[in-house]
This record gives sequence, structure tokens and C-alpha cells, in this order.
Amino acid sequence: MHDIKLNLPRLKGKIIAVDGPAGSGKSTTARMLAARLGYVYLDTGAMYRALTHFALKRKISPSDGPALAAIAEKVPIEFETHENVNRVSINGKDVTNEIRTPEVTRHVSEVSAHKEVRKAMVAKQREMGKKGSIVAEGRDTTTVVFPHADVKIFLSASVKERASRRLLDLTKMGISTTLEEQEADIIRRDEHDSNREHSPLKKAPGAFTVDTTDMTIEGQVDFIISLIRQILK
Repeated sequence: MHDIKLNLPRLKGKIIAVDGPAGSGKSTTARMLAARLGYVYLDTGAMYRALTHFALKRKISPSDGPALAAIAEKVPIEFETHENVNRVSINGKDVTNEIRTPEVTRHVSEVSAHKEVRKAMVAKQREMGKKGSIVAEGRDTTTVVFPHADVKIFLSASVKERASRRLLDLTKMGISTTLEEQEADIIRRDEHDSNREHSPLKKAPGAFTVDTTDMTIEGQVDFIISLIRQILK
């Protein structure tokens, strides 16, 4: 992994948006990319996970759009990078690990599908992006949140590879699961995210597709940086 930050004047103040399905490497790639560029990392997916976690703890149904939207407008979700890890907090409480549990994963697609919820969260995300110099990632950052981003990247990977990555992440967290369970969950989430009525997952016009199936994370970041340098000459 490269530790040297790029310091190119032409990159200052830009918005880099990274989209793609679950397990395509968005979060890790975007975080490392932000570090290399000296940018702020905006993890929009973690925001929806934090909201889902907050709602489940308060027994609010993932199907209750109005109640979820009311929470989304008020609850403070914050990010802080600590030892190269993007930490997520709600009301000052670190929930970085809690938002990655299978329970949250099962419900986050339903929670994020509500129009009222997405409207509230997109407003927060756009506010965070006003100063530029950010790498934003999620499933609609290039199509809805930042449709005029300076660079749009759409990551992809095979279902098996994405499931393997998710299995590894969960195993490291001490969560017991199987590759078959993760493949089924990936397929379910793809179906839900791609066919939801509001802000469905899709490749934006002008986005560059990067197939990460056979790439290391470092390779993904290097490849994307080469693309950015070509685009922002």
C-alpha cells in the first residue's frame, strides 16, 4: 500500500463519486483513495447502516418510512478516521462494528429504499460535500447524490468474489456464517437495490466501470488514481 499522498493542485476541491453493488470493494477502496488524495471520505452506505441500527434498537420497523425519515433528519451521524479506519458514531457513541452485523445487513436495503429516508440522507450528504475534496461512496452517489461529480467510478465484481470478501469481513468480526449464505444475501440485495422505486442501483452516464474481481485493494486504488489523473488533466 502506498503512503505517499498526491499533492496535485488540479485535484483540489473535486468530488470523486464511487458506486457499485454490495461487496464490490467500495468502502475500503474509497477510504484508501481519500487518504491518497488527502480528501475527506464520505461513506454514504454507513450512514444508512447507522440509521438502520438506530431504528432497530428502538423497535422501529424497517417498513415505517415516515418514522425512519424523522430519525434521519434529526439523529447526528458523524465520521472520524482513526488509525486508517473510518469510525462511525451516533450521538457521540461509536457504532462502527454494530452497523456491520447480519441483522443490520438484512434490513438496510429496506430502510434505504424509502423515498423520505433517502431525501433526508441525501440532503445531509450534499451538505457534507459542499466544500469539495471528498471521495463519496455508496449505491447512488454518482446518479443521485452527486450527479455532477468530477469523476464517477462504478465498481463491480463477481457474486462469488463479493460473497468471499463479506465472509472474510464477518469472520474477522467473530460472526459465524457461510459462503453460501453470503452469496444468497448478495443476490437478494442486488435484486432489491437494483429494482427499488427510489434511487435504484445503476451505472451513471459517464461513469467508468472497474471490475475488481481479480484486483487487490491496492491495485484498485492505483488503477482509479491513474484514471483520475487522466480525466483531470
